[in-house]
Amino acid sequence: MKKLLLSATALCVLGVPALAQVSDNKVKIGILNDQSGVYADFGGKWSFEAAKMAVEDFGGKVLDAPIEVVTADHQNKPDIASNIARQWYDTEQVDSIMELTTSSVALAVQALSKEKNKITITTGAATTELTGAQCTPIGFHWAYDTHALAVGTGGALVEQGGDSWFFLTADYAFGYSLEEQTGNFVKAKGGQVLGSVRHPLATTDYSSFLLQAQASGAKVIGLANAGADTQNAIKQATEFGIVAGGQRLAALLFTLSEVNGIGLEAAQGLNLTESFYWNRNAESAEFGKRFMERTGRMPNMIQAGTYSAVLSYLKAIEAAGTDETEAVAAKLHELPVKDVFAENGKVAPNGRMISDVYLMQVKKPGESDIPWDYYNVLATIPGDEAYLDPAKSGCPLVTQ
Repeated sequence: MKKLLLSATALCVLGVPALAQVSDNKVKIGILNDQSGVYADFGGKWSFEAAKMAVEDFGGKVLDAPIEVVTADHQNKPDIASNIARQWYDTEQVDSIMELTTSSVALAVQALSKEKNKITITTGAATTELTGAQCTPIGFHWAYDTHALAVGTGGALVEQGGDSWFFLTADYAFGYSLEEQTGNFVKAKGGQVLGSVRHPLATTDYSSFLLQAQASGAKVIGLANAGADTQNAIKQATEFGIVAGGQRLAALLFTLSEVNGIGLEAAQGLNLTESFYWNRNAESAEFGKRFMERTGRMPNMIQAGTYSAVLSYLKAIEAAGTDETEAVAAKLHELPVKDVFAENGKVAPNGRMISDVYLMQVKKPGESDIPWDYYNVLATIPGDEAYLDPAKSGCPLVTQ
């Protein structure tokens, strides 16, 4: 009797799983972000802890290979980030890089990773370019982006009466994009943009910018910045009595970590959008409790999103039966995302992970009964409404 010999490729075609394969006999994930600058609380070492939690919850191994997580500080500089990523790939056997706070960094590392044939999953950067004109077949974007923030905070606030806006904007690509997209949604909902002013990254004195915003008479002052920049702007706006005078502050990229940093007294009444809140339901509260036990703080959407990204990557390796890049990327596109971060997530053809986002309002001090309980959820925006239609994203990988 003749024996029929089948290649691994043929086995896969016939639906018979090939032998599990893991390069270097381990899976190594790099968490690359800002750990010392304006975004250190935004993701920072807390995202590293979230990644380790995901590995532990997965069981510490995938396809019988150990999982390792490493981290580094890119200092918000694309050249430093690229050098770290190159070293990780070339000499330290890192298989995938995640988090990538700061849009310029994320774009640089995603491009390098395409060259090196390595998967990136961005959770810390906002630009829609990652899944737009600069998309790659092996680049993914989790947690949030400027489009979702604009829909959540800009569009929803106009519907609640905030129909005139003035923007205070960080003077670099992220700020411009956030201002433009939010302004477009404000106008699409029937509102108007009265003007804007731009400030350098890591500004400490916002007085002249805030006075211009105050003088505009706009009902809403949109803060198109992030991290410590937004915290400082809100603190100084409180000192100027802007909110007390009847104007509303809309933080277009602000998270639970930053609310905690300035306190409820300064942040109360602030409107913002996040794609995760630890006290939204029983499952998220249980995750928050475990995160608190190991870090002393509750997770924001970037940290919870990093947990989800790592978990999804490991599930994709398991489903593919290998850590080979194209096979894992195919499974990331195919598998639903259902975890503590996303109840009904899905990955679009351009690499954008689509899940619900939430319009929040920061509670008054007397409304918060337990530590870190800072939000009232005003609205849930379905993922398909929050995120850009992949066919309109500009990604060349998406066919009409």
